[in-house]
Amino acid sequence: MTFQPSLPPQPLSPLDGRYRAAVTGLADFLSEAGLNRARVEVEVEWLIALTDRSLFETSPLSDSDKERLRALYRDFGQDEIDWLAEKEAVTRHDVKAIEYLVRDRLSTLGLDAISELTHFACTSEDINSVSYALTVKRAVESVWLPALDGVIAKLRELAVEHADAAMLSRTHGQPATPSTMGKEIAVFAWRLERVRDQIAASEYLAKFSGATGTWSAHLSADPDADWPTIAREYVEGLGLGFNILTTQIESHDWQVELYDRVRHAGGILHNLATDIWTYISLGYFAQIPVAGATGSSTMPHKINPIRFENAEANLELSGALLGSLSQTLVTSRLQRDLTDSTTQRNIGVAFGHSLLALDNLRRGLTEISLSRDVLLADLDVNWEVLAEAIQTVIRAEVVAGRSTITDPYALLKELTRGHRVGAAELAEFVQGLEIGDAAKQRLLALTPATYTGIAERLAR
Repeated sequence: MTFQPSLPPQPLSPLDGRYRAAVTGLADFLSEAGLNRARVEVEVEWLIALTDRSLFETSPLSDSDKERLRALYRDFGQDEIDWLAEKEAVTRHDVKAIEYLVRDRLSTLGLDAISELTHFACTSEDINSVSYALTVKRAVESVWLPALDGVIAKLRELAVEHADAAMLSRTHGQPATPSTMGKEIAVFAWRLERVRDQIAASEYLAKFSGATGTWSAHLSADPDADWPTIAREYVEGLGLGFNILTTQIESHDWQVELYDRVRHAGGILHNLATDIWTYISLGYFAQIPVAGATGSSTMPHKINPIRFENAEANLELSGALLGSLSQTLVTSRLQRDLTDSTTQRNIGVAFGHSLLALDNLRRGLTEISLSRDVLLADLDVNWEVLAEAIQTVIRAEVVAGRSTITDPYALLKELTRGHRVGAAELAEFVQGLEIGDAAKQRLLALTPATYTGIAERLAR
């Protein structure tokens, strides 16, 4: 017997279901309604730009009329969303439905005289180009970047807090020259800040030049107007960069650059998630229990590092989507094809998974506590990491003429490689070395916990 599901309408994406609360800020910009609100804004502001210049013998609108017009997008809500859905079901064209909405509202406002300037000389991509630039810019600057900043701020806080917490490094997963936990966390803050500044400096470009980027229709209507300058002033007046040389579409190169940078940030964040997860598994960090939370359905003792695992998975999803956006958007057949249309509708999904990961990382970083005793215990059973310091000091003593030891590296390799060496054994070895007394005393004073170089200073 075939099972026929009969659930009420359900969100297909977990971003609109299970994780909705964590990503809801993006929906104001990168949802279909957010895009349509921006499209209304673009149409309205173009009307105002044309009448401000008294083109086609129009007069500039009064401040009152401008405010009433701008209310079309400032007060954009469910009524407009429903109106557009009904109209698009007839037009089968989303931007044309926007044009009809603006015309309808102009009539309601008693501004029929300028109705024919709605969508004047525009191709749909003029409206979309500006709208996507506006929505992506606003989403990045007001939602995504602040979330990234929240993670960076927490990393900076932890870096300073744990600046002096000596820990065993593990290059290739093996015991290596000690560092401090603060310095290792500071590395991530440093990396993220660099990419963050690149993202914050991103260009957001738009075109506004007609069906094939030539202003042909514009010149037909008014051959004396400086349409490229009018378009540039209009686009730049919206806070965007202007792309003067395009086909029917803006070439999307700025989007490719932005998404690649966001994906780069995601890669660093992924590295952070897996490293913190590993530190937790080593016992370096203890997880702070959350009241009422369950770690395992069968093992009551467990606190699973789910924040970091969730972040890891969502960064992988985001990275895959951002990579696909970059690969697809960089190409358009001849003067236009529609592959970018459905692709760009997934911008919000890509940023949504990234934002969800940022939320989990920020929360996760507040739910861990450094186990300094575990770090020190780990260092205390790995005295062989001082072999690097000893052989380096011997080499310096040879150069200075205070030692005749040959091949210090081989000497220490024979002593330490493949087996444990304790404090007493190393002290005995150093005492027997042919090196200057000052050098010998420096080595005897060393412990794995003090062999951290300037790690603390770097972290601070």
